[in-house]
Amino acid sequence: MDALIYIIFFHILSAVIWIGGMIAIRFAVHPALQKIDDPQVRLARTFEITGRLFGLVAPFILILIASGLYLAFTFGFEGHTKLSKVVHTKEAIWLIMTLNYAAMVWLRFKAQSHFLSGNALMAKKLMAPIPKYMLPLNIALGLVEMFLGLVLRGL
Repeated sequence: MDALIYIIFFHILSAVIWIGGMIAIRFAVHPALQKIDDPQVRLARTFEITGRLFGLVAPFILILIASGLYLAFTFGFEGHTKLSKVVHTKEAIWLIMTLNYAAMVWLRFKAQSHFLSGNALMAKKLMAPIPKYMLPLNIALGLVEMFLGLVLRGL
């Protein structure tokens, strides 16, 4: 079997883990966390869960980027073809998603530092944009990415 099939498999697997993990956290875990009455416990669990998610997806983001670049060069997505426009759009979206992920990791780190120093109010304030804006943005962009990946298979 050609090595290319494994690269494609790990590319798709990485996208599923990253996007699926964000969907699970935002639409299953986050609402359940809101039912914890003690704000200190809720925030502590939030740091634990986001830390695990961010740690889990980090290597898959790297695999996704590496495999995507490999596939783009292997299939020769260059020039001004319809195919190359889709590939370049995907590259731009993955870049935005990766920068957004890095911003979430940074916010979480900064918020956890405040939490550990006893400033739970600032920690909560710093964490608020993650489930409200940042995760939904990456989920939406990730779904567009998956769709564009299917489009590429048909071009």
